Amino acid sequence: METALITGASRGIGAAIARDLGRDHHVLVGATTEAGAQAIVDELPDAEPFVVDLTDPAALAEAVTGLDSLDVLVHSAGIAPYTPVEKSTPQQWREAFDLNVFAVAELTRLLLPALRTAHGTVVAINSGTGHHSGANNAIYSGTKFALRAFTDALRAEEQGRLRVTSVHPGRVDTDMQVALQADMGNHDYDGSRYVRTESIAAAVRLAVDATDDAVVQEISVRPSGL
Repeated sequence: METALITGASRGIGAAIARDLGRDHHVLVGATTEAGAQAIVDELPDAEPFVVDLTDPAALAEAVTGLDSLDVLVHSAGIAPYTPVEKSTPQQWREAFDLNVFAVAELTRLLLPALRTAHGTVVAINSGTGHHSGANNAIYSGTKFALRAFTDALRAEEQGRLRVTSVHPGRVDTDMQVALQADMGNHDYDGSRYVRTESIAAAVRLAVDATDDAVVQEISVRPSGL
């Protein structure tokens, strides 16, 4: 059975990906708390917790010790600050880049030998704002633009050894979206207007299940409006 490590897997998009890949993968459920990880582990036929502070390089190095082969790495953990440049703080910028970019780069770097052994697949959950920014999105979009640059470079460097996919969801029905809409002044939340988390998981599955002759480089998923 192939192994998949999914960060941010205790809720939202990450949890949906864990449930989907958990049908035929041994899943390492990434989370910041034991309770959060275990709740998803208990749903899956073959899984275990992967609990670590992703922004702590030393803790990351310890957490991946002994992981010699990895078929799938999905970066789903992230935060989405929504604030104008005028009111942004250095701390907000640092926290967002630490989790959304630097942690992704370091975890990938540490796991490159294991991924190469398995000729594995790396999937980064990016965003529509990874292509187009807007008001109040300087921080979040900045991290997602950087994440796209990272995945593009990794794909070029690891061609023939790994497959690298960037998934760019539009608005998805998650707790993060509820908070974002509240920040935007929308207190009449209707999740049916947005993409389901299972649809993003299906996009990840498409990349993971691609045949050996192909790599799904980028997927954009938007609400259909139906």
